[in-house]
Amino acid sequence: MTLSAPHILDTERGRFSYRESGPATGPVVVMIHGWPESSWCWNDVATHLRPGFRVIAPDLRGLGDSERTDGQEHYRKQALAADVVALLDGLGVNRFQLVGHDWGGIVAQEIALSIADRVERLVIMNIAIINNLKGNQEVIEKVRSGSGRAYWYQHFLQTPDLPEAMIAGNEETWLRHFLRGWSRSFPEDAIAEYVRTFRIPGTPGASANYYRTFHDDAKRWATTAGHVWPMPGLYIYGNKDKVIIPEYLNHIEDCFDSIRVEQIEAGHFLQEEQPEAVAGHLNKFLDG
Repeated sequence: MTLSAPHILDTERGRFSYRESGPATGPVVVMIHGWPESSWCWNDVATHLRPGFRVIAPDLRGLGDSERTDGQEHYRKQALAADVVALLDGLGVNRFQLVGHDWGGIVAQEIALSIADRVERLVIMNIAIINNLKGNQEVIEKVRSGSGRAYWYQHFLQTPDLPEAMIAGNEETWLRHFLRGWSRSFPEDAIAEYVRTFRIPGTPGASANYYRTFHDDAKRWATTAGHVWPMPGLYIYGNKDKVIIPEYLNHIEDCFDSIRVEQIEAGHFLQEEQPEAVAGHLNKFLDG
């Protein structure tokens, strides 16, 4: 079943958009997108999930059809997690299974830290595990030993005023260059949708704030060393990713009571490149 058109919900933390599918009484699966995407990225995955799940896919603040907010503090990942929790509270959702990709995978981990008793299962895709300080340090050392060329976009987005000046009015050029540079098979309908949402005023700066807050986030994650995720975990990764490299998986077993790792022949945006394969792993793991 495909996801719905965006719904809008006003919460105590702001106005947020979300898509959903499945029966209202089914076990809830919350799916959180990354950058520069929106909830749209889960549409093809949702069509391949086995029937019965209630899928809720929020648009994170500053992306999709959710509100654009001034101030970098709103884009720290702990704050974005609080946004999602406010949305779920507004929808009357208590317990749920949680899936996150890219920055959405970080937000998912922040949610699992803040309300662990409500998260039944945790799925992370192509992003660092925030409490894996040893593995993440090994990634840093490997990146420093090379050119670091693949990380150019992070420096661009962290530069004050530059994304606002260069992306606005050039949204399609920017997104095509970025997304097709990561995946030549990136779906055309997804590009069109992300171009639409990037043309909403304020998006270039709001989306750049995901990277501008990285140093504040990293200081927080440094305090999570020794944390072990109590809920069952699944890590799915596209093995052709140029940025989230295999070293991110080093020592991952120390971070979970129970963790399964699966790889897919895909790049970073595996849910758009290989949605049926992603759904296949989810169908085996999620409790439904």
